[in-house]
Amino acid sequence: MEQRHIYTTPDDLAQAAAAFIVDLALKAVQETGRFTLCLSGGKTPELLFEQLAALPYREQMPWFNTFVFWGDERCVPADDPRNNSFIAKSILLNQVHLPDTNVFPIPVHLPPEAAATQYEQTLHQIFDPAPPRFDLILLGMGSDGHTASLFPESPVLNEKTRWVREVYVAGQQMYRVTMTLPLINQAKNIVILVSGHGKAEILQAVLAKDAVPGIFPAQYVRPEQGALHWFLDVAAAALL
Repeated sequence: MEQRHIYTTPDDLAQAAAAFIVDLALKAVQETGRFTLCLSGGKTPELLFEQLAALPYREQMPWFNTFVFWGDERCVPADDPRNNSFIAKSILLNQVHLPDTNVFPIPVHLPPEAAATQYEQTLHQIFDPAPPRFDLILLGMGSDGHTASLFPESPVLNEKTRWVREVYVAGQQMYRVTMTLPLINQAKNIVILVSGHGKAEILQAVLAKDAVPGIFPAQYVRPEQGALHWFLDVAAAALL
């Protein structure tokens, strides 16, 4: 199932996404006792993090039963402003009653390959014996159609078995660690946040009815048994 949700402003988008997440979380905790949430980096989620850290959502979220992960990470120190978990902790996680034991950042103190291997082992420990089906994976989309750290023409797009991989991004001269498509597409729910005029053309190309599937990494995001939700503002959706 794929749905598009379009809102007037980035703030409206963030508020709607926050309400959506709280609703999913409450249902997941009622059904299974926990809510597994995978966060993304980028600028667009920051407004969402601010909403979740503020009333009323801060008090509505079942933080004690929420377990937080990251879909990808830059291989920079944990206190580097470019680090996705550092940003999420600064804006959101440090502002709410979330136990430290419920937070699982990617171990960037390790070399990239070792960090990917250890994070995959962590997922095994949390989800075994079942395969890791996150209640919600939050993603963004770059102006080149990348999502998580899955970039165009990256060999990681062809990964079939590993859940987490290291990847070198030549354009940024940086290693990253990313969840792979076999893991992402097992999720119960995926939300892709896109906002701003700068994303309108790439969003049109990704979602076009006559688009050749697989040109852009975001097109590979197809939950096998879950739901894909595009949360857009009118600026990003202007060409749809």
